Amino acid sequence: MPPNKLNILEQVDAQITQVFDPHIVADVNDAQVKVAKFGPQFDWHSHPSEDEAFFVLRGRIAIDFRDGTAELGQGEFLCVPRGMEHRPRALTPEPVVIMVEPAGTLNTGDADSALTVANPKYLQAEG
Repeated sequence: MPPNKLNILEQVDAQITQVFDPHIVADVNDAQVKVAKFGPQFDWHSHPSEDEAFFVLRGRIAIDFRDGTAELGQGEFLCVPRGMEHRPRALTPEPVVIMVEPAGTLNTGDADSALTVANPKYLQAEG
């Protein structure tokens, strides 16, 4: 039996009701593909041992760095190198963003926050 396919945007709209609530789309070797809706502002943080990749599926986001800001729109990709402090935020209402990082990486990295999601849920395929 072939693996189930997943329409990420449809299932995000059906299952994710809060911003900055990452859900796991898939485990890929030692990494995880996660998806989240972004809100107005996240915490400043870094991932001392992990790179973190962002791919915008819908909307626009900004990723602030201490020395500037990168803006990303639909279809754009950015990889934040390990140890680089950053702060993601939405530029449009609830943009949808894919993140790729090693399994077990905390969304808030080295920051302890009310936004930390220690055990993200899996995004479920329809049916």
